[in-house]
Amino acid sequence: MAQIREVRLVDDLDGSPADETVYFGIDGKQRKIDLSAEHAKALRENLADFLDHSEPAGQDVPQSSRARGKRSSSVGNAADKRRQLAAIREWARQNGHSVSDRGRLPREVLRAFDVAHGSAA
Repeated sequence: MAQIREVRLVDDLDGSPADETVYFGIDGKQRKIDLSAEHAKALRENLADFLDHSEPAGQDVPQSSRARGKRSSSVGNAADKRRQLAAIREWARQNGHSVSDRGRLPREVLRAFDVAHGSAA
């Protein structure tokens, strides 16, 4: 039996229809929020000055425990990585990419995710 699944995004700020899911990270934690085009633009405008004065972290994102003087991995812990990969898989499916529930993500999906979120080099 054929099925059609429809995903409707709802703006997390005001409950109106959302146009996109915005992914970002802070303090070593990945976050996502569904926003209308207007709210997404406002978020990007509010962060623009900070982004202009920052640099890409690559895989050397410090964990908050490092700030407290504890030893931590330079790439984050396994739980953080699983959450990030789950978020990328969810984004990929919502944007028409076919991805498995486990294993490596295809390079083209990772590139598309980077391009969609302004982190492509």
